[in-house]
Amino acid sequence: GLPEVIGGERNWDYRFTWVRDAAFTLYSLSRLGYYDEAEAFVHFLMVRAVETGESGLQIMYGMDGSEHLPESDLDHLDGYFGSQPVRIGNEAYSQRQMDIYGEFMDAVYIASKARGKPAYSVWKKLSGILDWLCDNWQLPDKGIWESRGEPHEFLSSRLMCWVALDRGLRIAHDQSMPADIIRWREQRDLIQQSILEEFWDPDMGAFTQFKGSKALDAVVLLMPLVKFINPRDPMWTSTLKAVKRHLVHDCLVKRYINTEENHDGLEGEEGAFTICSFWYVEALARTGYVAEARLLFEKLHTYANHLGLYSEELSSAGDHLGNFPQGLTHLSLISAAIWLDRALNGDKQDPNYFEFQMLEDPNGIF
Repeated sequence: GLPEVIGGERNWDYRFTWVRDAAFTLYSLSRLGYYDEAEAFVHFLMVRAVETGESGLQIMYGMDGSEHLPESDLDHLDGYFGSQPVRIGNEAYSQRQMDIYGEFMDAVYIASKARGKPAYSVWKKLSGILDWLCDNWQLPDKGIWESRGEPHEFLSSRLMCWVALDRGLRIAHDQSMPADIIRWREQRDLIQQSILEEFWDPDMGAFTQFKGSKALDAVVLLMPLVKFINPRDPMWTSTLKAVKRHLVHDCLVKRYINTEENHDGLEGEEGAFTICSFWYVEALARTGYVAEARLLFEKLHTYANHLGLYSEELSSAGDHLGNFPQGLTHLSLISAAIWLDRALNGDKQDPNYFEFQMLEDPNGIF
């Protein structure tokens, strides 16, 4: 991995398998018809889940499935352009990140639509994880961005806990699998109520990074993408405008702004997050701002290198920063491209299609 800021301390070892990244990979591979590869990923994750205990998964593993990934510094190395410390291992493996269950269950749901019923042994383990989640979804954690600051009840985690239970209910219904339907539905609806009431800030006109905060986080862009909220809901369109005001510069999107309230525990700034930039494009397309989404999508293409690859982050000058090449970025590009194509072409043969209306606003969402 490259440093997130040249000369800074945000330098990480990325040579591992994150459940989140793997789940997004499953989603994109399945949408493109690569079901064998997606099924192999599910198998890898299910083996890990069986070995991990009642909560089912830790956030990341070695590529050979190893669970212990201690972090240490190589002080004898100068680092990339003097960016120290150079790290091996990644201490994030020991973090609690409640969002991983939602990404995993969403990927399993997409795979089940193509492959049919999961094996009973697999479903039994998944059901156990969801039962555990019903009791523990309010736990504070480190969030999707692996904060090294204080734990909070993060929106990203609450949202993806909702996704986990929602997709579990969908699989149980569509594939006629045994499940504690009443309990799962009750807890899913409580999570939805929690998000809509405890994470909404009327003064900001937006959903916030964690419960009780005034901070904005680009992870809110996932809300319509995971079908939590209607993209025409006034709460969502107001949030989208807040993201534009505070986190977007041209086509580049910051994941959040470090403040005293929501400090991530690390010194220095970071670049724009490329995955958030493609999330923004998809959110615009889903909300109906298709011309603007297309323009920003085409601008983002100019930041790829000569091989068409992207890094985790981009500086305002276009320098590639962080993990390179980053899987999540390319997966969000694929998803944005799929939805933008639907919006432009109106593919009514797609089962997820709904009528797009080009919004009559020559200035985009403002």
